[in-house]
Amino acid sequence: MSDYGFSTRAIHVGQPPDPATGAVITPIYQTSTFAQEAPGKHKGYEYSRSGNPTRAALEECLASLEGGRHGLAFASGLGAETTILHTLRSGDHVVAMDDLYGGTFRLFERVFRPLGITFSYVDARDQAALQSALTPATRLVWLESPTNPLLKVVDIKAVAALAHQAGAKVVVDNTFLSPYLQQPLVLGADVVVHSATKYLGGHSDVVGGAIILQDDELAAQLRFLQNATGPVPGPMDCFLILRGIKTLAVRMEAHERNAGLVARMLAEHPSVERVYYPGLPTHPDHEVASRQQRGFGGMVTFVVGSSLERATAVLRRLRLFTLAESLGGVESLAEHPASMTHASIPPDRRAELGVSEGLIRLSVGIEDGDDLLADLRQALEG
Repeated sequence: MSDYGFSTRAIHVGQPPDPATGAVITPIYQTSTFAQEAPGKHKGYEYSRSGNPTRAALEECLASLEGGRHGLAFASGLGAETTILHTLRSGDHVVAMDDLYGGTFRLFERVFRPLGITFSYVDARDQAALQSALTPATRLVWLESPTNPLLKVVDIKAVAALAHQAGAKVVVDNTFLSPYLQQPLVLGADVVVHSATKYLGGHSDVVGGAIILQDDELAAQLRFLQNATGPVPGPMDCFLILRGIKTLAVRMEAHERNAGLVARMLAEHPSVERVYYPGLPTHPDHEVASRQQRGFGGMVTFVVGSSLERATAVLRRLRLFTLAESLGGVESLAEHPASMTHASIPPDRRAELGVSEGLIRLSVGIEDGDDLLADLRQALEG
């Protein structure tokens, strides 16, 4: 179905009517094991850690939406990231974007660095800095674009060219935009990773992760690790993510529309010192984002001062924006990165990056835009 549009593929790829019953929606194959006709002779499935029809439907759909040949589903985004890092060996080196989700930084520093894998952090928008960080031991260049929480946008095509010259593969965390707004594989990346908990699921009711790629050999290695280490999602989780994907396109349009309204209002508000949103022409990476993305997404970050007290006062006054970690659901969320999602990053490093005590990150939902603006105004003016 590669010739069909995005929404058509989101609804149909990997999800034909069930041949046994005609069910239009992919069934939840809630089983741990499958009957075999003879020892080693089965109908494609033997044990649900190794493979499950509901998961297979999700994996095929994910691959199609990202423009890849292989999709792998996981129990969480960090489960997917862990599986990628298990392809490395002691002595290997990773160059990572300096602005990263706190859980990814924790995984790098506290789980894999003690195993002998080294990590360097650079602002990959600076090609000279990236070039100087690459070594003969570099195996991966790890990007978020836009980044979490400062919404930096990296020129993926340019980074891929430099990384490939050095013999390294490029991994892009595409969680913030989803495959509807950005397709890193098309831009030259080798591997795409998602927290499917976020925009793919879209309803804050499931935790999941995904890897999508083109390379057959690497895909086989990752699929072996997926089975051997076992971080797989259950069939109900796969069903929920598939259900969310069906409306991904229309939800992302609504998220972006509201985020644009919110960003423009915040940029004009006297109580706001700075707004980070690539859709604003004043954003330093606006041109790159306009070139490589289909849109600017639903995440907005802003600064209300330098103190935790000021940020807390604003967050406590919000009524429609719920104070909670995570993002990408239909409901609007607000969080304080320094004490929540990025608390595992050392304070001095947070300060160096600009993740200040006055920084607030919004996941703008799909409620009525005027209601969201009114909620933010009353919180700021209070």
